[in-house]
Amino acid sequence: MGLDFRNINTVWSSLIVDTFAKLGLENAIICPGSRSTPLTIAFAQHPTIKTIPILDERSGSFFALGMAKSSHKPVVLVCTSGTAGANFFPAIIEAKYSHIPLIILTGDRPPELRECHAGQTINQVNLYGNYPQWQTELSLPSTDLERLFYLRQNIIHGWEKSIYPTGGIVHFNIPFREPLAPTKQLNYTQQEIENINHILAESTFKMSPLKINYDGNYQEIISQWQQYQKGIIIAGVDCPDNPSLYTSAIALLAQQLKFPILAEALSPIRNHYPSHSNLICTYDTILRNQENREKLKPEIIILIGEYPTSKELRKWLTENKTLTYIITPTLDNLDALHSHTQHLRINIINLVKNIQEKPTHKDTKKNEIYLKQWLNINEKIQNKIDHIMDNHQELFEGKISWLLSKNLPPHIPIFIANSMSVRYAEYFWQPNQNPREIYFSRGANGIDGTLSTALGIAQEKHQAVLLTGDLALLHDTNGFLINQHLSGSLTIILVNNHGGGIFEMLPIAEFNNIFEEYFATPQNIDFKHLTQTYNVKYKLIENWQELINNIKNLSSQGITLLEIKTNRKYDSWWLKNQLPNLSKS
Repeated sequence: MGLDFRNINTVWSSLIVDTFAKLGLENAIICPGSRSTPLTIAFAQHPTIKTIPILDERSGSFFALGMAKSSHKPVVLVCTSGTAGANFFPAIIEAKYSHIPLIILTGDRPPELRECHAGQTINQVNLYGNYPQWQTELSLPSTDLERLFYLRQNIIHGWEKSIYPTGGIVHFNIPFREPLAPTKQLNYTQQEIENINHILAESTFKMSPLKINYDGNYQEIISQWQQYQKGIIIAGVDCPDNPSLYTSAIALLAQQLKFPILAEALSPIRNHYPSHSNLICTYDTILRNQENREKLKPEIIILIGEYPTSKELRKWLTENKTLTYIITPTLDNLDALHSHTQHLRINIINLVKNIQEKPTHKDTKKNEIYLKQWLNINEKIQNKIDHIMDNHQELFEGKISWLLSKNLPPHIPIFIANSMSVRYAEYFWQPNQNPREIYFSRGANGIDGTLSTALGIAQEKHQAVLLTGDLALLHDTNGFLINQHLSGSLTIILVNNHGGGIFEMLPIAEFNNIFEEYFATPQNIDFKHLTQTYNVKYKLIENWQELINNIKNLSSQGITLLEIKTNRKYDSWWLKNQLPNLSKS
């Protein structure tokens, strides 16, 4: 596609967009506004980039986050000047800590309109502080050939910085003088236009996704691990590009070391359950028993990804300060527990390539004794959980994750919201052999943009499920405005317990005089009426069979909300009083 030579701004913007297209950009989210008009026009007119307009910047940014999270490819966000870009900030924070590639283009006033109270003008240079992996302000637009080469090189560099060494934020602040509309001002001849396009095309580049060069020999470290008789592998919070290969690599490592795998619900391994696995999913319940905490103390820990959500596991690991290896291809410090830790900057798939065919344990029988201790306790607790859930007829939040793990069709992506939704999943999501992609926002662990992020995943994957509480959904109701642009389907499983269930688990719940109003904050919203406002399909789930039927027969178009009303007080009582009993002999 050639450049748009109607005026200086259209030339500048069309080169930006065409360069992104050549780099492989597939999706751009456009938030409306005047100063970004040249960018909006260039994106809207480009034949290969899918451009979606979203009114609310905060919702739009989380929608883009969801798309980038599920595609593992950069998504561009465009907004106008002023406070518009500030509304991207919560999603930018989440993207930074989750290593999601987002490229932010903020339109801005030219220098002469700054610091003089011109409308919609704030200081947008370095607007996002240290959160971007790279940020710059572009020069004012020009048709000078050298400046066009400068522009294109900056766009290439920004694209690279958004994906290497890991995904992250890149911010371009882009000032424009008027005219912002594509009015005709330039008088280039057709031959001059062809010459400029030809010169730019002659030096066209080809970019491919950058790879970190893993050439270290880790066999020595693996051989050291094989000397330990009481070791655990923690499959933590992670969202790998290839869940099947990732899971196989963890299983192979566990098989060679004879270590149990403590598998977080937000790790893909629970949904790619190997037939001969050392998988432990009830570790939170196991560790609520003091006798178990003592006899299962490990000598070494191998953590893959980030630490799981479980407070019981974190407390246990903190108490013991065990030698820990953290396997991650990122440059982040993932040692939230400040243990005796060494990071291995490699992904698990590349690491297991160093495993020799035969282990070098001095005495594998001792390893197997320790492993069997974990497996036997896990099996007993798992049987208890299955029995309780099979016979629990009252609507209880914990059973929802249990049923989803058993009935959600294979290959359907699910986004699990923060607060209690993710915790119930950790307690009750069962291991299975139905490959599914689990998505989450555990970078900053907030409830911001829950609905919009899930919609972004649904847009990219064509069909998705969101498991969320009422407050997380209400915090992002502007996301429903995206419904008109959604090309796939999203089924929302809404756990409506009239407030913040997470706070029921905290000491503040004992302070009745302020708890309900200031912490639980029930909103008393009629979700049936709310969904009618946004033309969203609605169904009240009144029993477990209705939920199972709807899970197995998901809608193929638009947004559907399945509301399950639970008792917040009962649910928290059950967790506090019944969960510890499961670990008793």
